[in-house]
Amino acid sequence: MSYSQLTETERYQIYSLLKAGKLVTEIALNLNRHKSTISRELSRNKGLRGYQPKQAQQFATRRRIAHGQVRISDPVWDEVERLIKEDWSPEQIGWRLYEEQRVCISHEWIYQYIYRDKLEGGELYTHLRCQKKRRKRYGKYDKRGKIVARVGIEDRPAIVETKTRLGDWEGDTVEGAHHKGYLLTLVDRVSKYLVSEPLERKTAELTADATIGALSDHILETVTFDNGKEFADHERVAAELETAIYFADPYSSWQRGLNENTNGLLRQYYPKCKSLKGLDKKHLAKIVWKLNNKPRKSLGWKTPYEMMYNKKTILTSRVALTS
Repeated sequence: MSYSQLTETERYQIYSLLKAGKLVTEIALNLNRHKSTISRELSRNKGLRGYQPKQAQQFATRRRIAHGQVRISDPVWDEVERLIKEDWSPEQIGWRLYEEQRVCISHEWIYQYIYRDKLEGGELYTHLRCQKKRRKRYGKYDKRGKIVARVGIEDRPAIVETKTRLGDWEGDTVEGAHHKGYLLTLVDRVSKYLVSEPLERKTAELTADATIGALSDHILETVTFDNGKEFADHERVAAELETAIYFADPYSSWQRGLNENTNGLLRQYYPKCKSLKGLDKKHLAKIVWKLNNKPRKSLGWKTPYEMMYNKKTILTSRVALTS
């Protein structure tokens, strides 16, 4: 019988069988385990109140983490810290370190490392992305007026929905606190590559100028905008960029789900309580670069930059494999 570690479910079964008065040999037969495995479990993971399955699971997990961390060298943890401070998630760090350096470190270990640092007064946890629940809109209707010559998303070519080509973009704006300053955000549907421009005012003219400037050097097939009036000058954008422009239905954010999600990523750096008036373009470019060079699970742990330009990049530093 090949050995595998006991699961939490099995620990609850052991607890129930002990309460029923079963002996170690009988428990082993019920779980199809060797009796030495059950005996070792009861001796190693028993607390002051006897064998408790939840506590036993915690004991086993802590022991496994402690054992694993012995094999992770200081240079590896230094690199983990560097990537955390670049706002990478533990999952992104684990996958990319293995792909580039063949360093095997689980995201659970990285989370434990972050939380231990927090208990010791560190600030690594502040680089984790916090997600807030979104409020659903009920009974809403569009009060913003109609956009002249608007072409709805229902007329968009079916190929856009398949996400099989580069150049189909989604566009929206992000608003600063108290309506002070805005960001134009444009995201490619396949690569998740982001381009963004600051807007001092959310006028149709300024938004059109920013869109033309942002997309003029990129692969371009279609653009799907939010229904905001700031995109009213879409005909000029279409003519200048020689592209087709479509509009999502009012209050149907799921039709531009990628754009909405990307705006959420930007909010980590530009929260709703922050004014965007007079935003430094160099700072915005730095944030956009960070997002475009983060590996994404949905891209097979490639980055938006790598997908957009079909290039392989090295994002992690060479580290020692053993302590």
